Amino acid sequence: MLTALNDMTPNGVIHQVRKAELSRTWRRRLSTGLKWGTVAKASGDVKYVICNGDEGDPGAFMDRSVLESDPQRVIEGMAIAAYAVGASKGFVYVRAEYPLAVCG
Repeated sequence: MLTALNDMTPNGVIHQVRKAELSRTWRRRLSTGLKWGTVAKASGDVKYVICNGDEGDPGAFMDRSVLESDPQRVIEGMAIAAYAVGASKGFVYVRAEYPLAVCG
């Protein structure tokens, strides 16, 4: 995280994400780098980073696993995304069925 925030420009972070071909979208139609680049170019005074911790696939618990076992990694990823796209606010959506993932 420190490398991304201290040694790279926001565009440099987006370039590295594109180069890594990160994607969570069905059949990789929309890469993470493409999404971040689009948000970075969007107009507006306030931008948001959203962490959607809700799997759509029955029986899939990847998001739940990360949210419950390593929530710092989620916050770190959100901080890097916020830096890259110019966001000043972030939200985490957690399902009610994931009580251990809810910090309180």
